[in-house]
Amino acid sequence: MDSGFDARQLALPGLENPSAAWSVRRSARARRLSARVFHSGRVEIVAPVRASDRRIAEFVARHREWIDRKSLEGRRRAGSSAAAFPPAALHLAAFDERWRLHVAGGVGRARISAGSRPAAGETGLLTISGDVGDGVRLRQLLLGWISSRARSQFEPWLAAVAAQCGFEYGRLQMRLQRTRWGSCSVRGTISLNVCLAFQRPEVVRYLLVHELSHTRHMNHSARFWDCVAQHCPQWRTLDRELVDGWRQVPPWVFT
Repeated sequence: MDSGFDARQLALPGLENPSAAWSVRRSARARRLSARVFHSGRVEIVAPVRASDRRIAEFVARHREWIDRKSLEGRRRAGSSAAAFPPAALHLAAFDERWRLHVAGGVGRARISAGSRPAAGETGLLTISGDVGDGVRLRQLLLGWISSRARSQFEPWLAAVAAQCGFEYGRLQMRLQRTRWGSCSVRGTISLNVCLAFQRPEVVRYLLVHELSHTRHMNHSARFWDCVAQHCPQWRTLDRELVDGWRQVPPWVFT
């Protein structure tokens, strides 16, 4: 079980400003202290349950320069892109698709329609018609369309990789998550983040192999990584790219 609290409850220097957006989460699964800097610039310190406040403070002090640099980069990216909604276009890199967005307006319930899939190097058209109100409905429509598009592409892709590599799994489910790219349950259900649609195909395939490998090894042991390496020799490079993959996700997705 995880528990969280405001990091300003600790004697961590420099956290007097509430806008710092720091938090500490104690996790029964954590074996060591770690720092997570999200794409928005928010900072989360993950600590083992028994870690003392002093130990957490010392960990933050040792890594403070790196944490502050990454947090500032995230806040700057989020701030510079916050007004970019509705977007002029969508780039679904996983499927090599570009779509231009046209808000046609009108009355009645807002709806979205897509033209034919664009050919390589061309741009398709997404048309939003109806009353989108203050933009909340428009964001819902876009996320719904991206989710549907992602499922239609990832479902056969996952099945193909599983067959190619000799894995078996239960089913696929799609989620829109802020922190996890994918997971695999003990029953073999593969969960994929909708935001994978914004990643390169090579990165996506690595993630598929990663989660499918969990159907054999429900851990990150040496045997697990050997299984991943067997089917994706470049996994280390691709894993590093995926860790930083939130930069490819438009900020409005989580606004």
